[in-house]
Amino acid sequence: MKTSLQRILCIGGGPAGLYFALLMKQRQPALEITVVERNRPFDTFGWGVVLSDQTLGNLRAADPQTAQEIGDAFNHWDDIEVFYKGRSVRSGGHGFCGIGRKRLLNVLQARCQQLGVNLVFETEVTDDQALAAQYNADLVIASDGLNSRIRTRYAATFEPDIDTRQCRFVWLGTKKTFDAFTFAFVQTEHGWFQAHAYQFDADTSTFIVETPEAVWQAHGIDQMSQEDAIAFCEKLFAPYLDGQRLISNASHLRGSAIWIRFPRVICKTWVHEQDIAGRRVPIVLMGDAAHTAHFSIGSGTKLALEDAIDLATEFERHPEADVATVLQAYEARRSVEVLKIQNAARNSTEWFEHVDRYTAMEIEQFAYSLLTRSQRISHENLRLRDAKWLEGYENWLERHNPHAPPLRGSRPPEGADPAWGGPAPDRAARRPTPPMLLPLKVRGVELKNRIVVSPMAQYKAVDGVVGDWHFVHLGARAAGGAALVMVEMTSPTPEGRITPGCPGLWNDEQQRAFERIVRFAHEQGNGAKIGLQLGHSGAKGSTQLGWDQIDEPLPAGNWPLLSASAVAYGEQNQVPRAMTRADMDAMTDAFVASTKRAAAAGFDWLELHCAHGYLLSAFISPLTNQRSDAYGGSLENRCRYPLEVFTAMRAAWPVDKPMSVRISAHDWAPGGTTPDDAVAIARLFKAAGCDVIDVSSGQTTRQAKPVYGRMYQTPFADRVRNEVDILTMAVGAISEADHANSIIAAGRADLCAVARPHLANPAWTLHEAAKLQTRAIDWPAPYLSGRDQLYREIARQQAMTAKEEEEASK
Repeated sequence: MKTSLQRILCIGGGPAGLYFALLMKQRQPALEITVVERNRPFDTFGWGVVLSDQTLGNLRAADPQTAQEIGDAFNHWDDIEVFYKGRSVRSGGHGFCGIGRKRLLNVLQARCQQLGVNLVFETEVTDDQALAAQYNADLVIASDGLNSRIRTRYAATFEPDIDTRQCRFVWLGTKKTFDAFTFAFVQTEHGWFQAHAYQFDADTSTFIVETPEAVWQAHGIDQMSQEDAIAFCEKLFAPYLDGQRLISNASHLRGSAIWIRFPRVICKTWVHEQDIAGRRVPIVLMGDAAHTAHFSIGSGTKLALEDAIDLATEFERHPEADVATVLQAYEARRSVEVLKIQNAARNSTEWFEHVDRYTAMEIEQFAYSLLTRSQRISHENLRLRDAKWLEGYENWLERHNPHAPPLRGSRPPEGADPAWGGPAPDRAARRPTPPMLLPLKVRGVELKNRIVVSPMAQYKAVDGVVGDWHFVHLGARAAGGAALVMVEMTSPTPEGRITPGCPGLWNDEQQRAFERIVRFAHEQGNGAKIGLQLGHSGAKGSTQLGWDQIDEPLPAGNWPLLSASAVAYGEQNQVPRAMTRADMDAMTDAFVASTKRAAAAGFDWLELHCAHGYLLSAFISPLTNQRSDAYGGSLENRCRYPLEVFTAMRAAWPVDKPMSVRISAHDWAPGGTTPDDAVAIARLFKAAGCDVIDVSSGQTTRQAKPVYGRMYQTPFADRVRNEVDILTMAVGAISEADHANSIIAAGRADLCAVARPHLANPAWTLHEAAKLQTRAIDWPAPYLSGRDQLYREIARQQAMTAKEEEEASK
């Protein structure tokens, strides 16, 4: 190597340190590698660990011999079984492997010794610098686990963020052998307990018991001895243990100390350089020292092993690079992969922390929600795993759709095409209706499916009047298969527009322009409904068009702004005037007048925009509401004016037509609105007569730091829906039918608002339905000639084998 890397010291003999040591020694036999571990070789305080088939494949690619030895010791299973309210659901194809933690460590230890790695046991490392100097190390791997002393020592560099989660859990074992990964849920007088159980050798299973902190304390487990707490768990889960005992291997702990709360660890950086004996020595975090992922997705050991693979591979790939460059590339790549896992783990963790949120569900949907809780396992992924089970669930969901409009006659006979009425062209016509295509009835409005064209600013209005651009934009999407097409935020006053190109509804000309679009949607939209989003820009008004400098003030001709308080959106933005009582009354009147015009124009749906830092959002967020009167202070006070506006609009809007409210469920900034607040906000609007909460987030302050990802706002919609018992609309990074099907099937939301994909393809819904090979959607008559060709082409593509695809690419 171009680097002077000759000696490596791994502090911590867990999976990360051992595996990295053996991989590096295998690839660079001349290296002197030492692993220092505080415990004895056969000590371990865990039970079994879980790895997926995919992770095992990664091990085979990195070191076939070690992978074979680990694989020989694995207990493999495909099924997951869920026990809940006296019933059970079992699905297959999940592909997991269980191995005893002690056995895994012993395999890695033996392989290290075989390759010539120096293993040092029973050594407590209190000074990593002294140890590094003792071994003259050129590189130190800090694989010293969850409670890493090294991470703590150099916290100023690593900047760890440790979030202690809400549930208590205990790792136990049992001689009851489970033939599937088992989740068992038990309700007590104080709340829910759940067990995560899986077999890891011929006669032993891991049995993790978990419950929220409040439930744990209510049962007095914090005051119990270890023996009494285990006896409590045995009694609680007796129906699933078949007479077997629960066992602890943590006899060194007393009382309730075996029950812990999971600490989620994130570090800003993983590499620290330290002067040791006159040299700059890099100290690198690896495994749990660098990051943790909740045990409910079984990824702690996976991440540790894959950290080791990645760094060893990086050294092998760039033998001429200096150590600093290799470590920088390692951190850059692995930190992204780890973040993906941690995002999934966060979703999974929160699901188990709030099991009571989902206990109104029947076991069929409860199990589906559990299986897809991380949002990494999707609807079609479940079909690949167990198509029969998923089809059964889709049939169940179609029969148990609580908001479906009344059936119009009986189902078509077997072999008939449900959409066309004639003979079915293939078996796909007899599939259950995909969840995203299930109908939904809200008040008197029947939506033909669950897809909404999200309101998207076009910046094409002139003096608030929509023209031909909007006619084509909205008309094409009305004919594209979606159930509901939403017009972008429309202002009730000239000063309420975001930009000069935004629409308004305060005069007859604007109303007539909308009537033309609504009429087309109703006549040519093949059953599509059309809705209007009313909102006032507040402090975010008088800005440039979206393709100029978004959110920046106009170069000239700015109009005065109003908001809850005199708080500018940014330093460069105009400071708005805080609204007076007279301003509020006049604004309410303007919203009501626009509501009446929307009804006269024929809109089917009305939404009030209370998100993204606009006027009504500015009242709700504590970051933008500094009022000291009855409209500031507490959350109830901050919601008072938006609720006044909504109530007045609801009274003016036809009783048989729905109203929704868009909220920012999270400000993504310190001191701002939180998901807890979102639940309270939704309850207030529900009490005022709101039918659907459109759950968005952010954009209330320039200081917001959202955590993006696919369907990243859906967990907020899930929480509002299942805690408040109100219909919700999910929005944000929903780009595939697979996303929408997963969201609807899991009960995370009732509608999916899809934005950018509809910009690229007005017929997105029709095309996604075609990919699913479903006929459970009507096509507009002018498109019928292309429909069958599209279905045939998609079917042909899906039927191609990997070999055919390879040959075609040549």
